[in-house]
Amino acid sequence: MNEILNVQNVTKYYGNGSVVTKALDGISFSVKKGEFTAVMGASGSGKSTLLNVIATIDRASSGNVILDGINVSNMREDELSAFRRDKLGFIFQDYNLLDTLTVEENITLPLNLRRAPLEKTKKDLLKVASELGIAAQLKKFPYELSGGQRQRAACARALITSPALILADEPTGALDSNSTKSLMKTFSMMNEALGSTILTVTHDANVGSYASRILFLKDGKLFSEIIRGNKTQREMYAEILSVTTALGGDADAC
Repeated sequence: MNEILNVQNVTKYYGNGSVVTKALDGISFSVKKGEFTAVMGASGSGKSTLLNVIATIDRASSGNVILDGINVSNMREDELSAFRRDKLGFIFQDYNLLDTLTVEENITLPLNLRRAPLEKTKKDLLKVASELGIAAQLKKFPYELSGGQRQRAACARALITSPALILADEPTGALDSNSTKSLMKTFSMMNEALGSTILTVTHDANVGSYASRILFLKDGKLFSEIIRGNKTQREMYAEILSVTTALGGDADAC
């Protein structure tokens, strides 16, 4: 499998003068095409900072981030904007759907920003909406949907451009347990059936148990790693709890 993401010795400082915080401390890892990777760690461990650096929303103080063969570390802002649009898909905790647009308009927004041909947009819309089970909701507005349906619409919007990497920031944070289970099954389907490469940040051990690989951060450094292999979800969950205990916290605080 080809590497989609290569993080090379990335360090990130915040602040200046006598008040400087090292949020990331020489982190290196790679993600292969088709992997479903979760990043976990206690509050302040650096996981959100890492996601922002990979998403090109924030810049590393040193080191390199290579995405789909392109080193984004030194790209100009106008280049980064186009890169995010073309190469990345985003799924947020609060959905980030626009209530003034229909579900169809929300999902196709990235393609419209690209000025994609209308026929291709329609074809891609129907394909992704059918795959995610929301074809019947396309003419509705986001406020007319359940939380799980809104999150699937957000997944469809992230998928429709066929991005190299999908980034999810605490995607289940606003969902109840049933909707969380439904969304994670959707993530698994996106990964296994559609071949999507996914990197998610989560505090939830149950969410992490769906991933094929988990990276644990502590004080801005990689602390541990779990590879699924042939482990069941129950075995993954138990192993996450074990690592979390070693980190010095409980699962929900991870």
